[in-house]
Amino acid sequence: MLNYIWAFMILVGVIYGAFTGKMAEVTNAALDSAGDAVSLCITMIGVMALWVGLMEIAQKSGLIAKLTKGIQPFISFLFPRIPKGHPAREYIATNLIANVLGLGWACTPAGLKVMEELAKLEAERGNSEYLSEGGNTKGRKASNEMCTFLILNISSLQLIPVNMIAYRSQYGSVNPAGIIAPAIVATFISTLTAVVYCKGKDRRRRA
Repeated sequence: MLNYIWAFMILVGVIYGAFTGKMAEVTNAALDSAGDAVSLCITMIGVMALWVGLMEIAQKSGLIAKLTKGIQPFISFLFPRIPKGHPAREYIATNLIANVLGLGWACTPAGLKVMEELAKLEAERGNSEYLSEGGNTKGRKASNEMCTFLILNISSLQLIPVNMIAYRSQYGSVNPAGIIAPAIVATFISTLTAVVYCKGKDRRRRA
């Protein structure tokens, strides 16, 4: 769907430029944007390499394991039906930690593993409708835990919005880190709203 939207917007821009005699401006804008995209990608590669490297160091030093253990009560509160010691809990913790640190890209693999493990858990419970034909984890139906995790992941509490800081720095912001305080407030409210919503829906489902 997004491909159609972008194609439509590009087509409208080109047609508008042709009818208004501004094709030269449209061409220059396209070339400048392409150059900016490459420059931004290089910047983000450096930023992500730094933070992913720090995450790897934190994992090997045992810091991630300690943080994972520390947030287990929160995971138990949100996902009471996931057994203790289940692999999904560790992946959920890793995903949440990466999100809190603002590493949206780095948390994606853990998020995918969460969905796989939750699908397997539902299969073990005898709910085969959560698995597609052939036994892979591409589900046809989302479980309550899957929905809760997805909502929590989208709300994404962030203490250090790394991506936004990098974007602001790339485009010449005087104070790139000035986004930190507003981001903490906004994502805290969104996460709190997500938790309240998920627990409310869970109680209604059990009623």
